[in-house]
Amino acid sequence: MARTPAGTPDQPNRLERFNEERATSIVRGSDQPDLQAGVEVIRDTVRTLPPKPGVYRMQDARGDVLYVGKARALKNRVANYTQWERLPSRLQRMVSQTRSMTIVTTNSEAEALLLEAQLIKRFRPAYNVLLRDDKSFPFILLRTDHSFPRIMKHRGARRMKGHYYGPFASAGSVNTTINALQKLFLLRSCTDSFFARRDRPCLLYQIKRCSAPCVGRIDEAGYAELVQEAKDFLGGKSSAVQRKMEGQMAEAAANLDFERAAMLRDRLRAATFIQGSQAINAEGLDNADIFAMASKGGQIGVQAFFIRGGQNWGHRAFFPTHTEGLSEEEVMQSFLAQFYEEVPPARCILVDRELPEAELISEALREGAGGKVDISVPQRGSRKRLIAQAARNASEALDRRLAERGTQAKVWREMAEFLELPELPQRVEIYDNSHISGTKALGAMVVAGPEGFITSQYRKFNIKSAQTDDDYAMMREVMTRRFGRAQEEDPERQSGTWPDLVLIDGGKGQMSSVREALEELGIEDLNLIAIAKGPHHGREGREVFHFPDGREKMLPVNSPVLFHLQRLRDEVHRFAIGAHRAKRSRAITASPLDEIPGVGPARKRALLLHFGTAGKVRAASLEDLQRAPGVSAAVAQAIYDFYHPGG
Repeated sequence: MARTPAGTPDQPNRLERFNEERATSIVRGSDQPDLQAGVEVIRDTVRTLPPKPGVYRMQDARGDVLYVGKARALKNRVANYTQWERLPSRLQRMVSQTRSMTIVTTNSEAEALLLEAQLIKRFRPAYNVLLRDDKSFPFILLRTDHSFPRIMKHRGARRMKGHYYGPFASAGSVNTTINALQKLFLLRSCTDSFFARRDRPCLLYQIKRCSAPCVGRIDEAGYAELVQEAKDFLGGKSSAVQRKMEGQMAEAAANLDFERAAMLRDRLRAATFIQGSQAINAEGLDNADIFAMASKGGQIGVQAFFIRGGQNWGHRAFFPTHTEGLSEEEVMQSFLAQFYEEVPPARCILVDRELPEAELISEALREGAGGKVDISVPQRGSRKRLIAQAARNASEALDRRLAERGTQAKVWREMAEFLELPELPQRVEIYDNSHISGTKALGAMVVAGPEGFITSQYRKFNIKSAQTDDDYAMMREVMTRRFGRAQEEDPERQSGTWPDLVLIDGGKGQMSSVREALEELGIEDLNLIAIAKGPHHGREGREVFHFPDGREKMLPVNSPVLFHLQRLRDEVHRFAIGAHRAKRSRAITASPLDEIPGVGPARKRALLLHFGTAGKVRAASLEDLQRAPGVSAAVAQAIYDFYHPGG
């Protein structure tokens, strides 16, 4: 069973458990990078440190976090940084930039390990190993807040009531499994509102992927039996479930109930499909996570397999960064701590190498796993073969990664040359607007770097001041807000959030608008390019690239650089349209009742159920409002006064 992640209402975020009285921030030294100044800051900090477990953060002159570390005894651990001559060059650079430290004490070293992982994910320090993976893991959710539970795919915080099964490595593996489970157990996947308004079975019933509880084709007791079988199957009792169905099929055949026997046969085939589609043999394992590492060319790859209920629920490759100067064992240990910061751990974790602090990690993961976590390095048998298979996958994934990065780096170099950039860009921002006849207008920004899209830094701008049927004015507003704020927050451009290249989806008009907006802000050194459809509106796959000085350039139709720039443009277009659709959907479901003080979702539902429409609520007398269920005299008066301010 999956644990509730930190930060949900069921389990408050650990960062919030440490009150401010336990954290101290000490600032010393000059603002210039200097090793001696950094050592003095650390020495001043050490004088006040207790010999207790905790987490320390090193920060530079701007307050940005350089490094997050945990310690069994803070005083002893932090004091090591004052002996700078014994430090490797990487840590000497870190100490030379340190101008302040923040200390948080904890109750145990295991608690410090968990807090360290949270802080690394939050601050992404330059000197910590980073698990760079923006994708959350999908789960299968079997909801229990309805008399006929629904099976569905779920991502994010696990706040809904129900049983969670996962993690799965990808959305594809979840979808495939859910499709097979629907054939196997005939559980509904529709929303509660769709379920409530059905008066005849839907197509899923016709193709034998649902038992149609919405129209009474199965009673509550019969459906509950299917739900229990699904829980048993996902919980590791798949063989028992199959034997039960085989017995039922044989009994139906003996009773000449061939229709039921055929239905059970199809369900058994679905069970066989789920078990037969496993990429690895998980024999002898119930719930386990398997990790193996490969290292080539200064890059590290980690392959993970997820075994749940004796079934392989997929695998994924990870490529941690900032690993220079660290041993592979240290990288693996840091990787695991960050990986399990959100993902519920299995009770059995198999790794391909001994970890320096395996017992500490096991202790830290105990709460999330609901019991003891065994971290081991298999030496023989089927588990050793699983590790060897994971290691082969890690090596192959790393080879593909290195090949892709080589190709990608070549494309980026050619792009910089074609766009006449002074150096290879590390941050590219792409902008677009979206609206329908000037309504619900917004601007969108996506960010890309040599490693790919940086989805955590995507932004949308609700258009406020510009005429929303004027694309040029909207683009000026977006640029003014984006770079006006950047000038306030980072005038020295040291945070890494200033772009090396700005791509605008548009032509000469958009380019002029952007250039004028930036000039008004006093910004004249940004590299600007506008990308517009070619002479035949892109039917030939051509694009025209507009430069700030009025020049235009084009690329051959089959150019890899053209494909790359089109992909950047298409991504901002996708993001803008998605954000605009979401904005329109919110507007469609909005109600005048939302604006009345004291009327929340529950009272809004009660009023609409009682009166039928928001218009009838507005026309209701004070006495009628007072008779509505769940509406007090004071709330009724507030509603009446809202609609009748003069009365």
